[in-house]
Amino acid sequence: MKKVLTIILAIVGVLSIVFLAMILAAGDEAIKLGEASGTVDSFMYVAYIVLFLPLALVIIFSLKNIATNADTLKTTLRSVGVFALVALICYFGLATGEATTLKDGGDFSASGSKLLGAGLYLFYALILIAGGSMLFFGVKKMIK
Repeated sequence: MKKVLTIILAIVGVLSIVFLAMILAAGDEAIKLGEASGTVDSFMYVAYIVLFLPLALVIIFSLKNIATNADTLKTTLRSVGVFALVALICYFGLATGEATTLKDGGDFSASGSKLLGAGLYLFYALILIAGGSMLFFGVKKMIK
């Protein structure tokens, strides 16, 4: 497995060097004028692959670990449930939505406004929960 990964990393590294050389050879002016969009696009595709392939592997192996370990599954489901509960409280209990006219003349719908407000309330609630838990456990550790 390690040998295969090393070969894949070497191939991606060589491709990156080749695309970088192509971009540098095209020059700044050609890129600004859009004449070198093919080289920049191909370099961006390699960057997307390098980004999303490890991300997909992390998600797959994390889900595999959660599914094979019962204690981890319980903890994960409990955490997701508490998060969903706080999100629902923020959306249905705290957020209000009203249609708004934007500066550029467009309209921001009432449901969009409510969703944005709920996201902000959720952000604030999570900050308070995180800060409160750090404070609680810090004081608890100092007392012991």
